[in-house]
Amino acid sequence: MTLIDRQSPDSNPVVHRLLEESRARRADGLWGRERIAVVATAAAFLCFAVPFAILAPDGRSLDPAIAVVLVALYALASRIEFHTGSGWTEPSQIVFVPMLFLLPVGLVPLLAAAAILLSKLPEYLRGEARAERSLVLLATSWYAAGPAIVFAIAGTTDPTWADWPIYLAALGAQFGFDLASSLVTECIGTGLGVREDLRENAGIYWVDALLSPVGMVLAIASVQDHWAFIAVLPLLGVLKVFAGEREGRIDNALALSHAYRGTAHLLGELLSGTHEYTGAHSRNVVALAQRVASTLGFDERGIRDVEFAALLHDVGKISIPTEMLDKPGPLNDQEWTIMKRHTLEGQRMLEQVGGALAEVGVIVRSHHEHWDGRGYPDGLSGERIPRGARVIAACDAFNAMTTDRSYRTAMSREAAVEELRACSGTQFDPEVVGVLIEVIASDRSIGTGPPRGPVMSRHEEATKSIR
Repeated sequence: MTLIDRQSPDSNPVVHRLLEESRARRADGLWGRERIAVVATAAAFLCFAVPFAILAPDGRSLDPAIAVVLVALYALASRIEFHTGSGWTEPSQIVFVPMLFLLPVGLVPLLAAAAILLSKLPEYLRGEARAERSLVLLATSWYAAGPAIVFAIAGTTDPTWADWPIYLAALGAQFGFDLASSLVTECIGTGLGVREDLRENAGIYWVDALLSPVGMVLAIASVQDHWAFIAVLPLLGVLKVFAGEREGRIDNALALSHAYRGTAHLLGELLSGTHEYTGAHSRNVVALAQRVASTLGFDERGIRDVEFAALLHDVGKISIPTEMLDKPGPLNDQEWTIMKRHTLEGQRMLEQVGGALAEVGVIVRSHHEHWDGRGYPDGLSGERIPRGARVIAACDAFNAMTTDRSYRTAMSREAAVEELRACSGTQFDPEVVGVLIEVIASDRSIGTGPPRGPVMSRHEEATKSIR
């Protein structure tokens, strides 16, 4: 029903982040610009809704019993939540549409707002949400004003499919008023970009558009029997079951996502415990690789994969004898063959973990491939090398060159940069080298830190001046 179905949180860090932000914000208070934007939008809604309830022309009389039941059903529908990125939606549209036809249209915005506030009352009573967050609910109630205004102007009475242009205009007004209030509270209040806000709202509007015809059927049925709209209860029950199952899957997916990150860092700590230099070197490569990937325009998932792969690119060295890693002299052919296996061993270990780390294993396997095809283990060249592996290869080499080793002292930043330039187009992706040099030039602390760890191990260097 929503965007999450197409983007599993365990594989998409963007959805993961948005879900976490959504849940955190709903439990937090209002601060700074968000407080100002929300209070102003909520106050503006009340300043509109109260006079509108009094002055809006309407020939309908208020049936208190029907009004109470509709508000209760609306509140019930509002508690059936489906996450859509950083927000959420609910099937309240199937109750909102009948409200527009069965109640005085001037009262609909206020009653819709009352229903939304009522739906969140349990959370406020249990302390799971701050009471001031109720202002957010008032601010979001602007969506009800759009169709109410259209109906008041058109003078629509009993529902009929012949008036579909009016209903379409009312739906458009609903989306327009909702988007306007969202732009104020989200873009101004929280700094969310307009494009991101539009993308998040698209899922909500899609759900409302699909449910509107169902609401119309209930409204038309209620012309003959004013209580026909109660037939929505079984449908809400089914949706509640689906929403609960879906929420459980999302919780499991988020827990799994945290587990992947925790496993990655645990393996990184295991690597540090097994061989201190190799673990410290991997942590240093992480920060540099993330900056390069971000500058290259990697999306959040790509940056996450680079982070994990940079942290774990040498995890396969756990299987390499320590005396070989610390050998001060050159490796013989047999030792070199064993050393080269660490990329394959690293991929094998990550594939055993599975999920996101299995995908990272492909990058780990290829981080010693060369742009000209002379690397290992598969002899890949150019664009055939995973892009993340190309980033890690260059960052790995720069960090190794500027770190003291058991068989040589560290190179200067300037010498290491020149070596990167010399190997651009042969061992390294020229685009990656260009961006890496820009990142290094922008931060004088990169490549000038003290040696990390008391024991300097052998690490297969990626540039010709080192090996």
